[in-house]
Amino acid sequence: MIERIDTGERMSKIVKHSGVAYLCGQVGAGDNVAEQTRDCLSRVEALLARAGSGPDRMLQAIVWLADMADFAEMNAVWDAWVPAGHAPARACGEAKLARPDLKVEIIVTAACDR
Repeated sequence: MIERIDTGERMSKIVKHSGVAYLCGQVGAGDNVAEQTRDCLSRVEALLARAGSGPDRMLQAIVWLADMADFAEMNAVWDAWVPAGHAPARACGEAKLARPDLKVEIIVTAACDR
């Protein structure tokens, strides 16, 4: 069974299948990459909770930065947020994001309750 949560015409915020939750990409508000990353991760955490999951159950994360020069600043926030011993498989790259003010977008896949 596939469960879609907050489904619109273009996308769902969460799709659950066989004990795995797939989250849509999350961005955050703020003037710099640290603020945007903190806000983005709070949104990720809220979606994980809605899916019956949490940061300690992440399987994979894909991080897009508008500028790789922000890598260390983003990682400082990320490292403080990820529960010790529960780091997911992760990739990070540079991409042109949907709006010029966006500095980071994070996509998470996690184990969840069925």
